[in-house]
Amino acid sequence: MADHNKLGKEGEKLAIEFLEKNQYHILEKNYRYLKAEIDIIAQKGNTIIVVEVKTRSTPEFGDPQDFVKPKQIQLLVKAIDHYVVENDLDVEVRFDIVAIIKNKSGIKIEHLEDAFYHF
Repeated sequence: MADHNKLGKEGEKLAIEFLEKNQYHILEKNYRYLKAEIDIIAQKGNTIIVVEVKTRSTPEFGDPQDFVKPKQIQLLVKAIDHYVVENDLDVEVRFDIVAIIKNKSGIKIEHLEDAFYHF
């Protein structure tokens, strides 16, 4: 597995641990629909949270959250719409980013709630 893939998988595990510690219930990991993949689908109360995990070893080229592009947001919206309909859920949906910097200096986790809105 390429180093960046390994770092991404480690980041997803760290994000799940972080979310669970903060009373989020993890419903799905790596949920796929058509061309979209949602890293984590979680629930807290009556809200479904779509979590995009961005992990980097350095913030040198920008913060991890800066790498979520409009096309990816559109795909995430389609995927969660499908998930909600498929599971016949009556919930609010929120889009979060968990940005992780992991390197020799340690681990920094930033949870950005309502990181973007669907359009």
